[in-house]
Amino acid sequence: MLRDAIDRFAEANILVIGDVILDQFIWGTVTRISPEAPVPVVNVTKEELLLGGSANVVRNIVSLGGRCALCGIIGDDVMGNELLSLMQAAGAPTDGLIKGSRPTTIKTRVVAQRQQVVRYDREQSGPPSALTLQRLLAYLEKNLAGFDAVLVSDYAKGVISGPLMCRLHELLAQLRSEKHPLPLIVDPKPVNAALFSGATVITPNNFEAAKISGVEITDEASLLAAARAVKKDLACTAVLITRGEAGMALLEGENDMVLIPTMAKEVYDVTGAGDTVAAALSLGLAAGCSMTEAAVIANHAAGIVVGKVGTASASRDELLTALAAEGL
Repeated sequence: MLRDAIDRFAEANILVIGDVILDQFIWGTVTRISPEAPVPVVNVTKEELLLGGSANVVRNIVSLGGRCALCGIIGDDVMGNELLSLMQAAGAPTDGLIKGSRPTTIKTRVVAQRQQVVRYDREQSGPPSALTLQRLLAYLEKNLAGFDAVLVSDYAKGVISGPLMCRLHELLAQLRSEKHPLPLIVDPKPVNAALFSGATVITPNNFEAAKISGVEITDEASLLAAARAVKKDLACTAVLITRGEAGMALLEGENDMVLIPTMAKEVYDVTGAGDTVAAALSLGLAAGCSMTEAAVIANHAAGIVVGKVGTASASRDELLTALAAEGL
């Protein structure tokens, strides 16, 4: 049963590499429109800081009962220190977080009556400096062999670059030649798709899959064509396309495409759902599941988080309950 695999999550240790973001939520209520402009006036009732971007993947892995570390860049600033505190509170190591010369990336969302009113971002994207890149690579070279899977979480802010991915591929090839087969799971951005050639599995959403493949996805036939194009062009073992309310589509090896219906009862907010899919899929593979089994687990985890507002995560108990309800 798939529930047995959840018990093995505690033995899995995942390395997450990617763009680290601090998610700030400002919660409030709206009762009137501003007399200064046709915009709602939000009466703030609560503010919250959460791990975002690749750090939200870490949050999901820990919540699901796994172990993980994060390799990425934060700023030498107040918000960078806040992010370190959140990582420590989650029980995740922080030695892979490099303090670079640019500020910590912050996404601020204003939410009222369970709906997002506005989002504003504070970021400085682009490739890391030579010194920062050197420190990132030094961490990978020293620690990579201690993990059971590698998850690249790309938000196109600059951490996932040619030099970093080139060295990562070299290190993975070396470990695999030493009988340490680390799966590489990639949650991609289309602009960097070429960097992910040879991944074990890539997890684009519908829009990203269309962008990477050049195939407009309008029905099941075009969905299959897009998946085949991504798999061929990137020489991946498998492609898992997340489709929101339509569920997922998995194409692995020479097998037929498997359509996995959504498990969500109600969809309130898809923020961070891709992070949850990548986290649960990685844990499933590290725990010895087949690709299809890991995808089904990830689909149930995603069904949990889209029923919550904000950058949410699924817990181990919630996932066990969801699988039990389906007799899995």
